[in-house]
Parts: sequence; C-alpha cells; structure tokens
Amino acid sequence: MSIAKRIGTPLSPSATRVMLLGCGELGKEVIIALQRLGCEVIGVDRYPDAPGMQVAHRSHVISMTDGEALRGLIAREKPALVVPEIEAIATATLVEIERDGADGHRPEIIPTARAAQLTMNREGIRRLAAEELGLATSPYKFADTLAELQAAIDGGIGYPCVIKPVMSSSGKGQSLVKSAADVQQAWDYSQAAGRVGAGRIIVEGFIDFDYEITQLTVRAIGVSGEVETFFCDPIGHVQVNGDYVESWQPMPMTPTALQKSRDIARAVTSNLGGRGIFGVELFVKGDMVWFSEVSPRPHDTGLVTLATQRLSEFELHARAILGLPVDTSLRRPGASAVVYGGMEEKGIAFEGVAEALQVPESDLRLFGKPESFVKRRMGVAMANADNTDEARRRAKLAAARVKPVKG
Repeated sequence: MSIAKRIGTPLSPSATRVMLLGCGELGKEVIIALQRLGCEVIGVDRYPDAPGMQVAHRSHVISMTDGEALRGLIAREKPALVVPEIEAIATATLVEIERDGADGHRPEIIPTARAAQLTMNREGIRRLAAEELGLATSPYKFADTLAELQAAIDGGIGYPCVIKPVMSSSGKGQSLVKSAADVQQAWDYSQAAGRVGAGRIIVEGFIDFDYEITQLTVRAIGVSGEVETFFCDPIGHVQVNGDYVESWQPMPMTPTALQKSRDIARAVTSNLGGRGIFGVELFVKGDMVWFSEVSPRPHDTGLVTLATQRLSEFELHARAILGLPVDTSLRRPGASAVVYGGMEEKGIAFEGVAEALQVPESDLRLFGKPESFVKRRMGVAMANADNTDEARRRAKLAAARVKPVKG
C-alpha cells in the first residue's frame, strides 16, 4: 500500500518511518511537519544536538559523507523515505541504495538520488540547465587551478565575475572579483572554504540583474493521481556574499518574467523528478530571467513562508513526499530577517525577545544551535503587513531587537 493511503503510528510496528539527513533549522521544521502528519522521524547529522535532533523521535551522529556508515544506518533503521536536507552527503551511496537497496531494504530517496547527486555539485546542475536543457544562465567556466581560473577570466568571462567552489553552501568560499588584483585572494578563499576542502571552482560572468528570487516549486500528486507541478508566489531576497539575510513574499514581477521563471523552474524540476519542494534561484532584469541554482529541498529564503502561506514550504514538502494534496496559496504578505550569533561561543542566550515580539504581527524562530559563530544564522524574525515594504521594516526591526549574549 502506498504511503499516500496509509500512515502508521509512530514508535509501533505500523510506523511510517522517515529518515532526515541533515538536522539544521530547515530540517527541524520538516521534522515537525512530518510528525504532525503521523510519521516517525529519525534525524541524522554530523554533530550532536542539532536543532532537528531536539525534536526527532531519535537521532544518530555519523559522518554524512561516509557511504558505508550511511548504508549501515539505513539498513538498521529501515525507513520508508530517506530525505536529504543538506548537500554534503555520500550521494553516490544514495544512488546505489535507490537502485539496489541496503541489506535488502530499499527506501525511496527524496526527491530522487540523481537529484541529490546533481545538485550537490554546481558543475552537475549548471551543465544540466545550460547544456542539456538550454536555459539562460550567466556565462561560466570551471577551473582546477589558479592558472586555469585566470585563463577563464582572460578568455572571455571578464571582470567583474563571481568565483564559487563547485561544492559549497550558504556563500562559503564565494567571492565577487572586480579586478586582477582580487583573483589570488578569491582563489585562496575558494580553496579554504569549500565543502570538501580544496577543489574545482566555477567562475561566472556577472549579470547586471534588477533583483533575484526564489521560485518555490512543488512536485506533488494532483487530482489526476499523477505528479503535477505547483508554484508558490515568488520570494524576493537579499544575499550578502551568497548567504541569505532577508526575504519577502510576494515579489512583484512583470507577467512575462513570472511566466519565464515558472517555465525555467518547471523544466529543471521535471528533469530532476520525484516529489517534494524545490527552491529554484533566478536572476531577473525586466522581462529577462536567468537560472542560477536549485535545491531539491526547502530553501532558507523560504523561511518566510512560515508567516505568509497557508502551508509553509516545510508542510508542503512533508505533504508532497507523503503523496498528499498540497495548497500553495498565499495568506498574507510577509518578510523574514536573519538573527546572527555575533560571537564565537557555545550555549549562548538571547535577550530582547519580548521587545522583538512587540513589533506588530511579528514572530521568531530561535533555532537552538549548540554553538554560535559571528555570522552563523541562529534565528529568524518574521512579520506580516498589508504590503512587503512594511513587512520588511517590521521583520528587520524585530531581528535587530534580539541580542545574542554569552550564556
């Protein structure tokens, strides 16, 4: 019997078990959404006491890139669904498990093992989008050495350009290069901050865009009984050094740009396949739209949907992967703003919470991460209003009133 027709009781022989690979703030919200629908959830991450582990039915700490450790854990827990929530996972092992199973148990990988593998590496997803699907992207080249990087810039990419490790997230290792004087430093940073250490980089020509959006795209079972594509209202966002600091929904767009954005999102997500929510990042200038990246999971800029939509991106993901109906409708305009740690410390505390929640129509999520860094995202403030300009003002005000302090 399919998951859509039968959900068991957690911690019993009938349980519908879901294993979440990655238990950060986004994973935590997915776990809560799955539990509300009656699932038994197993959280897995590389460090103990991650936010999602604090609410999962049980949790495990393993090296997420250790294929044998991952295979053994899946064989022991026997989940119906395995849901990658971060990129840094042994995706080759997921491909093998999807095909052959783990010790006789073959779970469904969400959305697919191929999607997890392609999107873990910027080279895979960029070649798919630009070279196989023919979508508009920034000009790009790949390089394995400083000499190759300089040759790529001199050979047509030009200045300004953006350098990123092919395997990184949240802006780690990313630099905007404005002149030849910046190249060495950008190369060194890319090698130090990539997800798997030194390695291949992508150098992209800079696009003079008006704004960038996240087009949340849901592949879920529709009334036809088959997988259909659904779209949330576009999310505008501000990124600093590749890391999200503010988002709002809806983002005003021309009808032509909105349609192009959804056409691009549909093309990419249909190729990746499976069920679940995808965060498709796009650059927009007037009616022109360029594909940037895609995440086959809830997106950090989509935290704003906790305030704006009838069903948040986390609830949509949970419903979609379980084969249940979805509703992507907007409830009220809103915005989100990041609360940073501001210090290198374990077990910090927060002051100003009451003052933050005095902001009209505001809310907070403090993630419960066990260790703070200066620029680590430790929470997010959200606010609603009649329009996004006022919602952004309220969200930023609420975030500014939260003060991380030593515990």
